[in-house]
Amino acid sequence: MLHARRRVILAGGAALAMPAILPFRAFGQSSGLDDIAARAGGLDQLHALVIRRNGATLFERAYAGPGLDAPANVKSVSKTLLALLTGIAIDRGALPGTEARVLPLLGRSPAGDARDAITVGDLLSMRAGLASTSGADYGAWVASADWVEHALTRELVAEPGGRYIYSTGGWHVLGAVLAKATGRDLLDLARDWLGRPLGIAIPPWERDPQGRYMGGNQMALTPRALARVGEMVVNGGRWDGTQVVPADWIERSWESRGRSRWTGDGYGYGWFLTSFAGRRAAYGRGYGGQVLAVVPDLDLAIAITSDPLRPARSQGYFGDLQALMDAVVATA
Repeated sequence: MLHARRRVILAGGAALAMPAILPFRAFGQSSGLDDIAARAGGLDQLHALVIRRNGATLFERAYAGPGLDAPANVKSVSKTLLALLTGIAIDRGALPGTEARVLPLLGRSPAGDARDAITVGDLLSMRAGLASTSGADYGAWVASADWVEHALTRELVAEPGGRYIYSTGGWHVLGAVLAKATGRDLLDLARDWLGRPLGIAIPPWERDPQGRYMGGNQMALTPRALARVGEMVVNGGRWDGTQVVPADWIERSWESRGRSRWTGDGYGYGWFLTSFAGRRAAYGRGYGGQVLAVVPDLDLAIAITSDPLRPARSQGYFGDLQALMDAVVATA
């Protein structure tokens, strides 16, 4: 059931530059586009909206912020991007698979408790069993002398592979695993494995005290680049004739392994799992209202960037974004 705030019809907004729109063919009528533009214009946190389908940009507009071609901090959508990199690493043999145990991959000695059982798949699905390093605990984590050490030595509050616990620290551990396994830092991997084949720029982002690029947060892409990633995903991992991400990895990533207590949506490997307007969908979500959403049955990708300094709660602004995406999918 939609939250009450999501049912509000968002209208109006200040006069804006006309969006770049290609012919919609089967995507609906211009009146539907007008409604989407008006809904988006009524959201004062929204910076940009890009919709792509079948190789075409169906709608794009910058409502605020730095624009369509300037990098935007996508916050925790970085987790979705890191999950894609992990699938590529497994396909290339750099990682043995999702059942591989994390501590040996990092060259660490056994902990002598349930930590020894944590796998790559547990980190991808946020089921490592360790206390969260997000929310109220995020500040202490990023202020620590060693982010990997801090995350791995948190209290065990569940069995590995058990319940879903949102935590950026686990993703940073996964990033460290990926870097050690490949002998390359995350920036190099992201540029080579995603940026180069997709023709998008990926600028440097925040590093930990040991110089590791943060896993799971603070990456930046332009709204157009983010939408291009989404279109590659709905195309089964292919872009311009190149298999960028294994198709079977994407399907595995959309198998629910946990559930968000805030939205009720399922969670796979770096993707929240839901439906928009009755259609199966997956999305990555970042603080402030950064979104990469895909609707595979429609070959549809939606990229949204928003003010990264304001919260986007499930019953607030993020709920409004869900209503906007419902409208986009209903128009298709």
